[in-house]
Amino acid sequence: MVQLLDRKGKSIPEDDVQAFAKSLQGNVLTAGQSEYDTARAVFNGMIDRKPGLIAQPKNTADVQKCVKFATAHGLLVSVKGGGHSAPGYAVCDDGLMIDMSLMHDVKVDVKAKTVVAEGGTNWGQFDAATQAHGLAVTGGRNPTTGIAGLTLGSGSGWLERKLGYTVDNMISVEIVTANGEVLHANETENKELFWGLRGGSGNFGIVTKFEYQLHDIGPMVYGGLLAFPRFMAKQVIRAYRDFIEKAPDDIGGAVALVSAPRMDPIPPPVQGMPVLGIVICYTGKPEDGPAAIKPLLDLNPVMNMAQEMPYVGVQDLLTAANPPGMRQYWKADMYPEMPDELIDALVEATNEPLSEETTIIIQPLGGQVHRVSEDNSAMGWRKAKWALHVLGAWTKPEEDADQIAWVRNVAEVAAPFAQKGTYLNYLMDEGEQRVRDSFGPNYDRMVALKNKYDPTNLFCFNQNIKPTV
Repeated sequence: MVQLLDRKGKSIPEDDVQAFAKSLQGNVLTAGQSEYDTARAVFNGMIDRKPGLIAQPKNTADVQKCVKFATAHGLLVSVKGGGHSAPGYAVCDDGLMIDMSLMHDVKVDVKAKTVVAEGGTNWGQFDAATQAHGLAVTGGRNPTTGIAGLTLGSGSGWLERKLGYTVDNMISVEIVTANGEVLHANETENKELFWGLRGGSGNFGIVTKFEYQLHDIGPMVYGGLLAFPRFMAKQVIRAYRDFIEKAPDDIGGAVALVSAPRMDPIPPPVQGMPVLGIVICYTGKPEDGPAAIKPLLDLNPVMNMAQEMPYVGVQDLLTAANPPGMRQYWKADMYPEMPDELIDALVEATNEPLSEETTIIIQPLGGQVHRVSEDNSAMGWRKAKWALHVLGAWTKPEEDADQIAWVRNVAEVAAPFAQKGTYLNYLMDEGEQRVRDSFGPNYDRMVALKNKYDPTNLFCFNQNIKPTV
């Protein structure tokens, strides 16, 4: 039987649990309730943790009560936004899981081109609300990704070359810190905290509201996929590199080494076979799209699925390849350049994937990302030109060791070309040094913020910055 335990393994009195449950406007779930297993499920099917209690706050006051209850009883705490972190940071064993899914209100100010979204919103909900007005901000590449985790980790998406990272468009936040206090942070109020939240993961509290600057994009864009046989991979990636490094900011996307999905319109003989795809997201006039990507079309893709389509459709392009519940193991790095030797090494290491669901994304940066100063946000890798994200995905537990070894091999082959720090949202739990490297010269400044806002490390289920007080 699952019980609510403190960090020392001591059971919390039932009267205290009941009093806490009655104090919330939202829900409280325990093992045995039908909603419990649904709430504790996360994107990575390898994660099977069982919280002692799941709280689903309905508003900021409820979040405060959750934090104060956890502090008073010395509980382990995890916070679930979308549940997409590959290490499964959204869910803990025995402690208190705070599931933000009831807090998903999105208010768009069309005149000011701003939006305020609650911390439990996912990108599908967010994009639906903003695209109703032809507005957008850089967001996650899967609609079920939570806005909170993605934003607090800096926020990468198809629009980053055009608009910068998600945090570059964040105007303000409302946050509940470890002592249960509600703070507002922006460029003038709690300015240092606001800086730390732009890339600091969930280290400083639970953000209950995000405010973003929106931009005129959509609802229709020119987007989709260009598909090439895998034997052309080295040639096509070289050509894509040379094209995108000089391309206008309106051209976003990536190269994806994938297996062809087993669905129409893919010809049956090709289904399940390794192929190379180019994701297209062009935010200029849709009718100008073919001309804008002409050098890529001149490579003669065997399938051209790029067309005028809704922006929300572009956001959903890779979802079918890696649906929630698959077993996941990821690796990621960032690169100052993409030399031919790195391209060759990646192609050769990935030619024989062990799983049809595994995806390798070679992602161009640049554009607006590079125009924002290195010290404007907490993460320390803005000058990188390329990112690699190896998303290992499979279904059978007995394959875990082989699949993980395959992903690690791809990362090791590319490692000699990588810089030290990387985008933490893409990582597994890789230890304190990896976190230090990724914050780079900003790490000591982050520790000072952790000491001020979470000195007991209540919020430790994240890419953690350990307090020193």
